[in-house]
Amino acid sequence: MDEGLLQRILNDIPEKALRFGLRLLIALVILVVVWKLIGLLVKLVRKALAKAGVDQGVIQFGCAFLNVICKMLLVFMIAMGFGVDTAGAIALLGGAGVTIGLAVQGSLSNLAGGIMILLVKPFRIGDYIREDTKGHEGTVKEISLFTTRLVTYDNKIVVLPNGSLANTSVTNFTGVTKRMLEIKIGVAYDTDIALCKETLFNVAKENPSVYQDEEILAFLDSFEDSAMLMGLRCFVPVTDFKKRLWDMNERVKAAFDEAGIVIPFPQRDVHLIQSQL
Repeated sequence: MDEGLLQRILNDIPEKALRFGLRLLIALVILVVVWKLIGLLVKLVRKALAKAGVDQGVIQFGCAFLNVICKMLLVFMIAMGFGVDTAGAIALLGGAGVTIGLAVQGSLSNLAGGIMILLVKPFRIGDYIREDTKGHEGTVKEISLFTTRLVTYDNKIVVLPNGSLANTSVTNFTGVTKRMLEIKIGVAYDTDIALCKETLFNVAKENPSVYQDEEILAFLDSFEDSAMLMGLRCFVPVTDFKKRLWDMNERVKAAFDEAGIVIPFPQRDVHLIQSQL
């Protein structure tokens, strides 16, 4: 190699390094500033959608999607600023997308499931649901890109993948304002059935939580080994359902005690045969 050319190359290295360092520093500053601006933009969009009365689940999902797309575009534009060939980068991203897509099929399924949940709307933020595959239930707190987050009655967090949640049956307990409350309780076989039905009916009539415009049913449900199984059905507000059920149980027990209705223990008849030997 020509010594003069080598010398020029060596002389240019500090200048080129300085230029590259400045470009890198400027790119990092732009990355940090725009990254924060994207976060601010997402917050403004979230507030605007909330003010417009958009469903909370749509807000959470849409803002998360907007955040990811904007940040991906930012990184791509900075890479282009360093001379990365656009066509080559797109081709590379396309090939990488196919490879990544095969590797993360489950995640893509969860993303599609999240979109389906927002379109079909089987539940919303704040609804109390139960998915019927594993029996998980709780109040919906968040619908994100890939998962739905529930808070159980005993304050535990359950994270469900959107893909499986969108492809299973879901029971929404708070999709309506009323819910049927049912109680079944065993009584002794020598108990007056009419008295039991009247007592159960009066308990429901005197409970302020019970909707009096809905039908109240007191009935004999079945015959068990040690008791007749009596039942009560009525409708109560869906909010605080567990508390209303517990309160009704206490009222029924107190009413049965006052009426002298016996709730029997399990019983067995034992016959002794005396040997003739």
